[in-house]
Amino acid sequence: MDKISIIAIIGGLAAIVVGQALEGGHIGSLFQLTAFMIVIGGTASAVMLQSTPKQFMTGLRMARWVFQPPQFDHEKTIRDVIHWSQSARKGGLLSLEGYVAQQRDPFNRKALQMLVDGTEPETLRSVMEVEISMFEHSRKQSTRIWESAGGYAPTMGILGAVLGLIHVMENLSDPSKLGSGIAVAFVATIYGVGSANLLFLPIANKLKNLVAAEVAMRELIVEGLVAIGHGENPRIIENRLRGFLAMHD
Repeated sequence: MDKISIIAIIGGLAAIVVGQALEGGHIGSLFQLTAFMIVIGGTASAVMLQSTPKQFMTGLRMARWVFQPPQFDHEKTIRDVIHWSQSARKGGLLSLEGYVAQQRDPFNRKALQMLVDGTEPETLRSVMEVEISMFEHSRKQSTRIWESAGGYAPTMGILGAVLGLIHVMENLSDPSKLGSGIAVAFVATIYGVGSANLLFLPIANKLKNLVAAEVAMRELIVEGLVAIGHGENPRIIENRLRGFLAMHD
């Protein structure tokens, strides 16, 4: 569980509520169902319109990474690659066949299988780099829905403000209805700007960083397998992988 994300979200919302209270305003005035529906509903519709169903649903599922990010154990990966290298030096590439079925990640399983099958190291690199590129593109398209939401939400807030002011203008003769219209107008703007800058854009940036870490892990695997295919010394491979890892930190 990523506790800092929870603290950040609670802290951001608390800052707005406490700020409202310190200004002498009523906290209840920040909760307007109409404004919420306009901003969140309109933003979700706009994002859905620009995305494919797969991109939209994948992006929603990836949101849990904000609180439960995937774990990338680089040290274990390096140890595994070194172990494979030592096995290959002793028993040849075919000795790695027993490790293929142990790989839970389909990418790792495919790359290791190609090495066992005797694929030329540079061919293995080019094939797996294409897979990495396609994977990265797909992930980025899914994370982009949150970035797009951060762009649409403030505009939807302005739309909600305009609708609220229209409601006010239509009821100038009835003072009892003016308060609710003005409240919707200003609260919609808060919802739009606040959700974009406290939720949607930070979520998008965090997911981008996690995708970059996921891609770096796959590149690390490919770099190690190519080195094994070239028959390099395990110690040299280890130093190379640690250097590669330091470049991506």
